[in-house]
Amino acid sequence: MTESRDQNAKWDAQLRKGTLELAVLAALEHQAKYGLELLNYFRTFDTMQLTEGTLYPLLDRLKREGALSASWQQEGEQRPRKYYALTDNGHQKLHQLRDRWQRSVTDLQQLLNIPPTMEGQANE
Repeated sequence: MTESRDQNAKWDAQLRKGTLELAVLAALEHQAKYGLELLNYFRTFDTMQLTEGTLYPLLDRLKREGALSASWQQEGEQRPRKYYALTDNGHQKLHQLRDRWQRSVTDLQQLLNIPPTMEGQANE
């Protein structure tokens, strides 16, 4: 059972590496969020367990690339929080990545559904 869990964790990590940017953009599509809020949100998903050391550098990179804006906001007596939101560029990037993701899922689903006798014919 532990071997299976380890294998799943490795698979999740590899998949997460390739989709993390898409996940962050999607999480911010409809509402600005601060860093810890994003971390907690991702932790509600079994395959999206992130650390601060992974999330914050990505947020900084996306901000430098112009996909995100960041602003400090004070709420009541709490200390200020840095909120991240999608820019117009970020919305465009999300749309492009979402399209590529959907294409990849469709392609992979097709590959998974090819009967063994059809594998050689798939490339013809």
